[in-house]
Amino acid sequence: MSRKAPKYVVSSVAALGGLLFGYDIGIMSSILQMELFIEYFDSPGPLATGVIVSSLTIGCFIGSLLSAPLADRFSRKRTIMLGALVCTIGSAIQFGSINRAMLIAGRFVNGLAVGFLSSVVPMYQSETAPPENRGRMVSLQQWAITWGIFLAFGIDYGCSFIKGPKQFRLPLGLQIVPSIILLFTMVLLPFSPRWLVAHNYISDARRVLGRLRTYGHASAPEVQEELRLIHETIVHERETMHSSYWDLLKYPNRRRTFLGCGMQFMQQFTGINTLMLYAPTIFRDIGLNSIQSIALCQAINGLVNVISTIPAILWIDRWGRRPTLLVGTICIILFYLVLSLLMRSYSTLDSESGVDTSESDANGHGIGIASISMVYLVVASFAFSWGPCGWLIPSEIFPNQLRAKAISITTSTNWIANFVVTLLSPVLLHAGGWKLIMAFSLVMVVNLTVIFLFLPETKALFHIPRMLQLNGLNNDILRNVLKYALYTLFSGFDTWKESFLWLTELHQIMNGYSLPN
Repeated sequence: MSRKAPKYVVSSVAALGGLLFGYDIGIMSSILQMELFIEYFDSPGPLATGVIVSSLTIGCFIGSLLSAPLADRFSRKRTIMLGALVCTIGSAIQFGSINRAMLIAGRFVNGLAVGFLSSVVPMYQSETAPPENRGRMVSLQQWAITWGIFLAFGIDYGCSFIKGPKQFRLPLGLQIVPSIILLFTMVLLPFSPRWLVAHNYISDARRVLGRLRTYGHASAPEVQEELRLIHETIVHERETMHSSYWDLLKYPNRRRTFLGCGMQFMQQFTGINTLMLYAPTIFRDIGLNSIQSIALCQAINGLVNVISTIPAILWIDRWGRRPTLLVGTICIILFYLVLSLLMRSYSTLDSESGVDTSESDANGHGIGIASISMVYLVVASFAFSWGPCGWLIPSEIFPNQLRAKAISITTSTNWIANFVVTLLSPVLLHAGGWKLIMAFSLVMVVNLTVIFLFLPETKALFHIPRMLQLNGLNNDILRNVLKYALYTLFSGFDTWKESFLWLTELHQIMNGYSLPN
């Protein structure tokens, strides 16, 4: 067996939490188009549909806030197990739903579980992985999310052929299976070595590192060195900072907090969940009629998502986070722009009066195929860039003392943004679908600007207890002046001395000096 096997096993099992996350995101997508579901739940309109879908995200928001104290006090491992247990309960409620209120309640309970898991699983993975492979290990979480979405789409497609209430009840109930598997397999996994050191279980941390790095040889030099680095980092953090939520808004953590929350906020406003949840509405608007054909196209959408995440898993530690995001964002902008224009062309063609001709049918068919292809390309671009980086960057920029609290805040930002997007998307798609897609394209231009100006390369940050540096930038004078001016506008000064130093640095930049690190 490879010496790398233990870290992959630990990260892969923990990533089942991501699979549950993805399954919950994807399962309602095609169910909302099933006639039996629509009839059973009294034909929910666009707003009611948004409430049913977004009730999950309200639970996620609350769960992500609760995850920090639970993860710090009871450990990352036990919090993941609690999330799996809560998910089992929520799935059972959804499976037995007899009205909208019960369905919404079940999705809210599942949201609590997903809130725990989406915050704590990346934290657990980053703290059990060796620094040189941390990006790959945490990216397994995103890959598991894509697998969960794909499984949900595939199950929806298979169940679309069932006649009767099981058509929508079976997909809602099957998520109990992976949650039970996660609950029992987590019993076999170790505690986070960083959590153990933080709670003075030094010998246990040494033993865990031995299991993860050297097959039980706790006295190996590399184990001793990593344990020493972890201990020194935690001691330094305890001596130099407190551990309260207010500390996230103080210098120097304020900039990390803005960056982490900004990453999660921008990830949701890529519009990915609109495509994952409401792509069947887009498919129906461009000419697909049967639930089977819609569910099949959505299943292919999920498969594209799975395959396109693989490059990030393999090479994100080599590429770096910043270049990956820049390339992915540019691709999303272009594909969204083309998709919005195609959807506008189809709506214009569909609204034209007169006798239908074979030429107009052919044009409509071609536009429909091109539109579906653009949906797949947007999903693929997100999958290798914003998908993994949106979760990875917040998990690695904060010091250990604040990491659980910080990630709970950044993740709750994700869920608030997610709630807004999932609640309003069906209403906006109904009002004018192509305009919403065009709006996402413009939002991505803003995201590109923020990433270009403010995001440093974070792959080397983990053991270093220092302020996040604005590295990875060249010495272009105008760009640096804009970056410093905008960054200071949003972060402010803590002291007169700091403002004086900033003005001195700005003067040096204007005179051609390089940026200080």
